[in-house]
Amino acid sequence: MEESPLDRNIQYIKGVGPQRAALLGRLGLNTVSDLLFNLPRDLLDLTRVTPMAAIAEGETCQVRGRVVDLDARPTRKGGTITGVAIEDQGQYVRGIWFNQPWMLSRFKFNDCVLFSGKPKRRAGRWEFGSPHVQWLDPDDGGSQGGVLTRYHLTEGLKMHELRRIMRSVVEEYGHLVPDPLPESFRFPLGLPTLAEAVRLVHLPATVEQFHQGLNRIVHEDLLEFQVGLSLRRRVWQRTASAPVIPLTGKVDARIRRLFPFGFTTGQDRAIAEICHDLAAGRAMHRLLQADVGAGKTVVAIYALLLAVAAGYQGVLMAPTEVLARQHWQTFEQCLQHSRVERVLLTGTLTTVERRAAHEKIRSGQAQLIVGTQALIQKDVGFARLGLVVIDEQHRFGVRQRSHFATDTSATPHTLVMTATPIPRSLALTQFGDLDISPMRELPPGRQPVSTHIVPAGPQRTKAWEFLLRKLASGRQAYLVCPRIDAREGEPPAIPQDAAAQSGNSPDGPLNGSSAEQVFHELRVGILKNHRIGLLHGQLGVEHKQDIMRMFRAGELQALVSTTVIEVGVDVPNASLLVVFDAERFGLAQLHQLRGRVGRGAHQGYCFLFPSVDTPEARTRLEVLVRHTDGFEVAEADFRLRGPGDVLGTRQHGDLPLQSADLLRDAPLLETTREQAQELVRSGRLDTPEYAPLKQRVLARFGELMEISGGG
Repeated sequence: MEESPLDRNIQYIKGVGPQRAALLGRLGLNTVSDLLFNLPRDLLDLTRVTPMAAIAEGETCQVRGRVVDLDARPTRKGGTITGVAIEDQGQYVRGIWFNQPWMLSRFKFNDCVLFSGKPKRRAGRWEFGSPHVQWLDPDDGGSQGGVLTRYHLTEGLKMHELRRIMRSVVEEYGHLVPDPLPESFRFPLGLPTLAEAVRLVHLPATVEQFHQGLNRIVHEDLLEFQVGLSLRRRVWQRTASAPVIPLTGKVDARIRRLFPFGFTTGQDRAIAEICHDLAAGRAMHRLLQADVGAGKTVVAIYALLLAVAAGYQGVLMAPTEVLARQHWQTFEQCLQHSRVERVLLTGTLTTVERRAAHEKIRSGQAQLIVGTQALIQKDVGFARLGLVVIDEQHRFGVRQRSHFATDTSATPHTLVMTATPIPRSLALTQFGDLDISPMRELPPGRQPVSTHIVPAGPQRTKAWEFLLRKLASGRQAYLVCPRIDAREGEPPAIPQDAAAQSGNSPDGPLNGSSAEQVFHELRVGILKNHRIGLLHGQLGVEHKQDIMRMFRAGELQALVSTTVIEVGVDVPNASLLVVFDAERFGLAQLHQLRGRVGRGAHQGYCFLFPSVDTPEARTRLEVLVRHTDGFEVAEADFRLRGPGDVLGTRQHGDLPLQSADLLRDAPLLETTREQAQELVRSGRLDTPEYAPLKQRVLARFGELMEISGGG
């Protein structure tokens, strides 16, 4: 078959050659198609630059110039003023920033920059207060106007060179780009062809043209992903017959009698949705997304016992042994007078214990199974598996949902649950193939945790004094650090005698980021008269179990820990949480940690100890102070950090979006989800008109989403 021009190696493109091709290869650009879809990282609009001589008071404008002066000075109130002067054609303006001294390090003399904002006339010169700044490349600074695209570069490749290559490729090959979307789909939405969109994003005459082209490309990117998810759901519905698990009034009453409390409205709603799925005869694929403390485990127990009552096995899989054993203890407490046969399966069982557990599971004697990823090993088989509950799904790979072996023809129902609220746009991608049940209501009487940002100094001294008083009154505390031990580049551990001296100060430990260091400093310092333990992931399983048992029993008053206690750990008497180097954690993670306290009758307190006090760090941490609702925290975290950090590298890699930005394009995500579901539901996707789109979706997502041409 003759090679498509779009698959041609770029070294043979005019103006490229072997050397530049090697540089472009570092950016993952090897073919003509790679170049055409190498979208600009941002845009410079030089069509609206205002000459400095034409600036008007109070009107938003954009000026261009080169940096000619840098200064920083203190204010009378102890703050700082940072100033940066830029010049163009003999005219000068100044940008000023209050209490942001680090801004000075971002500028160098002769930098070409754009200042955007509302200038004011002060002392005979124009000043921009905290202007938006864009740094220009040297060739940008010399341009007299126009709209300039800017791309990611690598060492040895200049922006003007890449722009020239992009223009050449678009003009010669852009018209050859095929369009998977038929005109009947594009026309009502006002979308240009894909070939035209490629031209608009790379060679725009106006900012509006650029966004018109970008919107078309992003629209298709998200639509193809959502079509893939819709096809995955259709495959399940067509092929995955599942056990019919009905709910009767008698079974409902028997299960509810196990709990010494009534269910919340959110729990009842989630249970109703799950019961509807379980009785439908099609495999349930549902996400239970609960806020911290909303009682998702109760819902999981209800669903699992419903499966057991119908004669099926139920499984709960957790990401860590600590969490699996926590769930096991909850089941043991709940079912202590029940005849339900249950088994715990983790990787740390002895060979004899593991073999016995496998046999009980395989024979069907074990009705309820709790465990870790040991549950999805090849040598684990189930007799009559009806329901799988996967806790904290984001800790697993996406495809692990379907790895449960069963000796029956029916596909087990799947309930995925998380106590990490997920922003809606992420939920529609990371979990877009699942039905979603959000659960926000907290049990009656549960008080919001009182949260405080505590910088070093007098405020931290008061926080330690407060903590000591609470410990003396019988409460317990978690002291959380971002990692286990000190790393290269950190101050060395201080001697114990020095530690004792510093630790005796209520201002607390000197090195707050290492759990081992903090533990040793506190033990000989401020908490030397208290019973204190250390818990982290590198300890042996039995050691960790002993530590948690002692803390639960009140034998330890304080527990220095890493985020191993983040999920699932439930000690009602623990009402105090201190997080060292709090700015190093994501907001959703801090909210999870905060959920470990205030779970009993006593008011919970969370103290965030940042190691740096910058406006950026304070802005993030103040979200925790203002919001107790995990869903609001999650949305704020998403806006501040973006999807890569919120999801984590591995999970973000499970979403192979090529051009879409889940923060910027959230409204379009909702639109394309509805469009994709309609195309699949109506059968239009299976018509010849949409064959190119379906082929494109299968090529991109077929393996990842386990769909094929028959989908």
